[in-house]
Formats: sequence, C-alpha cells, structure tokens
Amino acid sequence: MPLNIVLIEPEIPNNTGNIGRLALASGSNLHLVKPFGFQIDDSRLKRAGLDYWQHLNVFYYDNIDDFFFKNKDQAMAFLSSHGSKNHWDIPFQNDLFLIFGKESVGLPKSIIKKHKQHLYKIPLFSKHVRSLNLANAVGIVVYEGLKSIS
Repeated sequence: MPLNIVLIEPEIPNNTGNIGRLALASGSNLHLVKPFGFQIDDSRLKRAGLDYWQHLNVFYYDNIDDFFFKNKDQAMAFLSSHGSKNHWDIPFQNDLFLIFGKESVGLPKSIIKKHKQHLYKIPLFSKHVRSLNLANAVGIVVYEGLKSIS
C-alpha cells in the first residue's frame, strides 16, 4: 500500500466514511484511533463510505499509545495548522503514515510538541479560514503524496 491514513479520535462519521472511500480509491490503509465521536456501525459512516467499507484495509487502535506502540518504527508525517512546513514538503515514500487529528481541535498538543520536526500544514490563503474540513485535508495530502511517489 502506498500510504497510511491515520485519524486520531475522529468525531464526525461522515468525514470518516468519506476518508474511508478515499483510502480505498487511493490504495491506502486507514488507521482509526479511539475514542471515536460515533459508533463504528453509525449509519452516517456507512452512508458516506457506501458499500466500499468491506473492501477497505482498516486498522483500529484502542488509544494513541496503542497506535504509537504498534507502529513505532514507521515513517510518519503529522498534519496540523501549527506546522511550519507545507504539505508539499513532506518526504513522501511508500508506507508513510499521514497523521491527522480530530475535527474540533486537531492533533493533541503533546504530539505536536514531540513531533515538531515532522509537522506539516496545508497553507491557507485567507485569514477568515481557520482550517479545512478533515476529509478535504486528507484528500489534498494523499493525492499530493501519490503524485510524489508514482
């Protein structure tokens, strides 16, 4: 698989469903880190993911520590509005883990502080926009990555 999409504590089932569809379309794995802001069998998740969910490579983790323990030796890039480098500067490679935070607050401050050298942002060109929708942000970064590694 070319890329790994990681959602830390996703809150909105429609976003997660759309990202699941994107993961399948791009040949990526999806990693979901609990707690979720919804039940995994939520009808909104299934509606957004349509009938694709059964074909998706999805991995579940009980919490952030579980995720980092199981993937400690993997290359990772962290996406946050607090990043100082742009997403097109990510050193994309096969199997790279792209880490995204939850919709309401993004990545936890502890992760931002610990992984500052691997922290990237999607540039925003309006002072009136704080952030992009999570599903849109994942799409932008994943397809930039596919362009870079293909």
